[in-house]
Amino acid sequence: MAGFLRKWALARLVTLLVILLTVQLGSLIAPAYACGCGALIPGAAQRVSVGREESVVRWDGRREQIVMSLTVDGDTDRAAWIMPVPHRAAVELADPQLFTQLRAATAPVRRDRYHFWPQTGDWPLTTGRDSVGGPPGAGARPPGVGVVGRQKLGPFDVARLTATDPAALNGWLGTNGFTMPPRLTGALQPYVDHRWEYVAVRLAPETAGTTLNGTLDPLHLSFASRQPVYPMRLSRLAATPQSLGLYVLSAHRMEPSSAIGGSRPRITFAGRVTARSGPLAELAAGTPFLTAIGQEFPTPSAISGDHVLRRASADTAFRQVIYEDHLRLVAGVPAWLLTVVGVLAGAVTAGAVFAVRRTRRPPAAHAADVR
Repeated sequence: MAGFLRKWALARLVTLLVILLTVQLGSLIAPAYACGCGALIPGAAQRVSVGREESVVRWDGRREQIVMSLTVDGDTDRAAWIMPVPHRAAVELADPQLFTQLRAATAPVRRDRYHFWPQTGDWPLTTGRDSVGGPPGAGARPPGVGVVGRQKLGPFDVARLTATDPAALNGWLGTNGFTMPPRLTGALQPYVDHRWEYVAVRLAPETAGTTLNGTLDPLHLSFASRQPVYPMRLSRLAATPQSLGLYVLSAHRMEPSSAIGGSRPRITFAGRVTARSGPLAELAAGTPFLTAIGQEFPTPSAISGDHVLRRASADTAFRQVIYEDHLRLVAGVPAWLLTVVGVLAGAVTAGAVFAVRRTRRPPAAHAADVR
């Protein structure tokens, strides 16, 4: 019986290991093609993932601009990126210093905060550890796709497209050596129904034979828009939780009109742009209010649409405050310890005084005998 149980347990363990290995290998070879700003598609049998994404939306009431910076990692030496836009877009390279200025402008304020009683990490509650190829469209153009513009921008080959149906976009990608995942075809259908256009970008390293890695040069898109919108629908194809970090430049404080299937959007910064020079000052001209928005999408398949941004009820300024907690000290000694020692010393002194006075008091019976 014991031998049977050992064989059964060993068989279960081997089966579990095989399942885990299969899942792991599948995650390594599966192409990642969804990101908050559109769809990133690697070449066949290759993978590429977006490790970090930063975007800024500028809207002046008539025209919208989106600047995006992607940090990618993978084993592919080429990839395509598809971005739906509501109207015809102009595309150019942006200054990477824009995001450096944005991060500095919206950085949380750090302040010291003192506490009286010891907390985890303070003595005596220490734990012993610190707490701390060719251009896009080079092949024959498939029916149903209109190429309205084509340009070379640094490492990017950019085509601006119109399409009558998702299958036409699939055909365009096919002529350029890419295979569109079947689910992406369906995800593009709402944009086709609303007659949106597309910016298709072919990414290739400047040195032939090297893989796409690191932070890519930011791209700057500009198009007419009656309301600010940030395309998010394609992110519902992602297999892992997604995180959105979005800067919005407008005349007033802005906010998403709904959660579109994610957690409640949170404002991480709101205030007027103080930069007087550099790419941030240039982009913010005429739209002086900056809002930084963060949001989590633990279940990407629940994403129901694009982020439509609206004016907040008031232009209330906000900046995150990160407190660094310190134990209050007096001459290098914890204040709580001095207080406890002081209280104990006072209690001992009071007890001693009470005892001395009691020993000096004459007995009550002896006083009665004297009378």
